[in-house]
Amino acid sequence: MHHTIRRVIKQSRAIKFEVRQGDKTIGRVYLYFIKNDLHKQPYGLVEDLFVDETMRGQGVGRMLLEAAITEAKKRKLYKLIITSRMVRTEVHGFYERHGLKKYGWEFRMDFNR
Repeated sequence: MHHTIRRVIKQSRAIKFEVRQGDKTIGRVYLYFIKNDLHKQPYGLVEDLFVDETMRGQGVGRMLLEAAITEAKKRKLYKLIITSRMVRTEVHGFYERHGLKKYGWEFRMDFNR
């Protein structure tokens, strides 16, 4: 039997949240909305949560994460995924303190540019 792959283009959307101090961005996070055919509602992917090193420990990361979670709930996403490198245990604790739980594994393939 011969199999073929059909390419169906789907659109995804994202919101970038920023915390600014004057004209400088001191923190950011992206929330992507991803739709698949298994669920009526899309799910959210939080990526690139970053806080300037000089501003860490001052609530900037909490503000950004809470903004992403609030937006995900507002849009009725069915789940929210956040990935983090295994060695970043302090970040894992941060996420767990905000109601996220460890779930599954991430597998990836990096491509050289």
